[in-house]
Amino acid sequence: MSANARRPTSPVRTLPWGRIGYYAAALLFIFVSVFPLVYALSSSLKQGVGLFSPQLWPDAATFANYRGVFADQPFARNLLNSVVVAGSVVGISLGLSLMAAWALGRVQFRGRGLLLMVILSASMFPQVAVLSGMFELVRFFGLYDSLGALMIADLVLTLPFTVWVLVTFMRQLPKELEEAAAMDGVGVFTLIFRIFMPLLWPAVVATGLLAFIAAWNEFLFALTFTLSTEERTVPVAIALISTPSGFELPWGKIMAASVIVTLPLVALVVYFQRLIVSGLSAGAVKG
Repeated sequence: MSANARRPTSPVRTLPWGRIGYYAAALLFIFVSVFPLVYALSSSLKQGVGLFSPQLWPDAATFANYRGVFADQPFARNLLNSVVVAGSVVGISLGLSLMAAWALGRVQFRGRGLLLMVILSASMFPQVAVLSGMFELVRFFGLYDSLGALMIADLVLTLPFTVWVLVTFMRQLPKELEEAAAMDGVGVFTLIFRIFMPLLWPAVVATGLLAFIAAWNEFLFALTFTLSTEERTVPVAIALISTPSGFELPWGKIMAASVIVTLPLVALVVYFQRLIVSGLSAGAVKG
């Protein structure tokens, strides 16, 4: 045999274009997601003409904008309002959704598929379409300019989604658990909140966090159903930040307020990230 015949051929190296495209898309997504927060943080540390400087990070950072946010308006009260509204909406929404998910996912009755579609269709209407009806409902119950009005309005946004997601998970639970609980004489509430809850915990956390973010960031209902400064939530409070003259926008204070209201959401996502990934990935596999 000749030397050329014995020489092994080297494999042809090809560029992993798929992997390159994946990392490029991931980097682009990270940049688009993180840059607004970085820009807001940078702008919140600037004052005067420094706000319009092309330099991203200021040479002399100042926290005057953060002090001004709390000194010039009741922003601490607005933050508390958002926490109360979003927390109440999450608690009520998850409680009702778990019971509805058990009924729609475990109980056999005629028309449950149609009922589930009707619940889901409620989330397909834009907020403007239901605004007038919600306003009449709020006025009828005497809840205008109160946090109760915002809780009711935000439940309209969060309930259809939370019910739909939890029904998907509820259907996947073993039937044997329910049969064993029935033999032991366990009631429905104990079955849902003591037996099913540990199995549903990742889904409950992921769904609850998404509902919290929706209620925390809601703007249109909060602007329509509140009038006094003390009853506003943070999205409306940020939108109405102005200077004493009223003819210019205090961008530094607006950016500082935006950073303040974003940090709790970032902290929640970081703290619950494992449960969120577990819940969403399990939903993708089961769905």
